[in-house]
Amino acid sequence: MTPFAIGGLQLTTSGLRDNLPYLQAKLDYFMYLFPWVQMVVFSELAAYGPNPAKAEPLPGPAERKFQEMAAKNKIWLVNGSLVEMLNGAKYNTLSVIDPTGKVVGRYRKMFPFLPYEEGITCGDSYFVFDVPEVGRFGVSICYDMWFPETSRVLASMGAEVILHPTLTTTIDRDVELSIVRATAATNQCFMIDINGAGDGGNGRSIMCGPAGDILHQFGASEELVPLEIDLDRARRYREVG
Repeated sequence: MTPFAIGGLQLTTSGLRDNLPYLQAKLDYFMYLFPWVQMVVFSELAAYGPNPAKAEPLPGPAERKFQEMAAKNKIWLVNGSLVEMLNGAKYNTLSVIDPTGKVVGRYRKMFPFLPYEEGITCGDSYFVFDVPEVGRFGVSICYDMWFPETSRVLASMGAEVILHPTLTTTIDRDVELSIVRATAATNQCFMIDINGAGDGGNGRSIMCGPAGDILHQFGASEELVPLEIDLDRARRYREVG
């Protein structure tokens, strides 16, 4: 076995306020309850919501707060994403932070969801990272998943787990649940799809195994869920089908 414990935080967020103090408080409480969790994933645009007026360069103050959260709790942290200002353009950018608080990489959403993300520039590169002695993880954001090539490339780069923050408030959440399961099955990987609640999404986050099996399906309101996965499952499925 290669066990690894991931926490999905489906939290109520808003585009009208700074959500960071709330995220920090909920993370601290979650880690108090489940100190064995090794990684936590927030939903897309959790820090400030889809508010382009809150765009900031990276590194920047919001990312540093997430770094502090990771270091304090000694966990890997996927911050969901925030609006990044870079060379006069705006991106929907996710940061991956290690247990020392170091940013190990950033991923810029390749497929902004139009017209809602008008003015957001497309990213142009994939991102995978290794957790030492555990395995390889890939990241994508929300609408990226609707283009199967994105997940296929991550799998071809060795990703055994795809971490997928999202912000979905619309009726197509039903379709997304099917896409998550199909993506996990066709790529023989774990899919950790974390939506927000309230203004930040209609919930129903989902965690799937490499056979497309549902490991946990969230409800529509806030949930803080710890889940231990075994990465050897993905390796075995890829070996024998």
